[in-house]
Amino acid sequence: MKEDYYDILGISKNASESEIKKAYRKKAIKFHPDKNPGDKEAESNFKKAAEAYEVLGNQQKRSQYDQYGHAAFEGAQGFGQGMNMEDIFSQFGDIFGSAFGGGFSGGFGSGAQGRSKGSDMRIRVKLTLEEIASGIEKKIKVPRKVQAPGVKYGSCSNCNGTGQIVKIANTILGRMQTSSTCPSCSGSGKVLLNRPPGSDSNGMIKKEETVSIKIPAGVEEGMQLKLNGKGNESYSNGVSGDLLVLIEEETHDKFVREGQHLHYDMYISISEAALGVSKELSLIDGKARIKLESGIQSGKTLRLRGKGLPSLNSYGNGDLLVHVNVWTPKTLNKEQRQFFEKMQGDTNFTPHPEKSDKSFFEKVKDMFA
Repeated sequence: MKEDYYDILGISKNASESEIKKAYRKKAIKFHPDKNPGDKEAESNFKKAAEAYEVLGNQQKRSQYDQYGHAAFEGAQGFGQGMNMEDIFSQFGDIFGSAFGGGFSGGFGSGAQGRSKGSDMRIRVKLTLEEIASGIEKKIKVPRKVQAPGVKYGSCSNCNGTGQIVKIANTILGRMQTSSTCPSCSGSGKVLLNRPPGSDSNGMIKKEETVSIKIPAGVEEGMQLKLNGKGNESYSNGVSGDLLVLIEEETHDKFVREGQHLHYDMYISISEAALGVSKELSLIDGKARIKLESGIQSGKTLRLRGKGLPSLNSYGNGDLLVHVNVWTPKTLNKEQRQFFEKMQGDTNFTPHPEKSDKSFFEKVKDMFA
């Protein structure tokens, strides 16, 4: 049977938050692996204390535990089930941080040298709706920082090429080893020995390179694509940074985008509205014919399903919404004026909106509903 978390920390069930933290600190100091090298029982007790604190140190988890016991966390991975010591310290930095003044190195003092990374670069790419609809591969010239020809680097004497400064201090837990990034080489383990003319303080120069960017169909304004390793090179043979590509959309002369959907304003004459008409539309990727029934009203919206833009994260396309606008002539000749004057008294020309014909305000209300 699994031990009670309160018993593991040696506290009562009504212990305060500070009492729980103090009890865990005490247990952690007592059973710390560096203080008990090779002692499997101490290591087990250390993990048990960490697991207990994970639950009791969290108000929500503690409430669940008080109500249901260990059953509240069945199936979840606790500290005593596969988590290593580094996981424990990264999770509970608030407990150990003040005591040691810094983070623990991997494996309790087995600090490993990390490879320095070049800085990331950011560029903007403008796309047309046509390019967004189909996806496109663009080749763009990018000025990158690269190592100058003839540059030489050597091992950092301050950290002996490890990139880390290791310190051993006597603490309440005994002799503890901590590590920090070397200030002389910024963690790279290398220093500049020969700086070629025209290079910067790190032996780098700018060089224009052509980068191929594959942009998938359906991207949107503000999205950012990342090309790993296409940013600035790192000095001292580290890892190159990334190229971040910010997507911008060009304004289209016919269509307005709304997510996957496209909006299009179609203008027809009074006679076309009265008699009905068949119109051909030029789409983003082809053509479509749309039939307008006789008597169609201005403001009517027709939906062409699947004629919008593709989705970046799912199948299918959005829709094309065609907004019908009846164009009223601004000038009339004598014959036209006589015709409309004659029709003023005709009941067919008197507005008779049906219930299905929504007003402008109703349409606006539906848009924001």
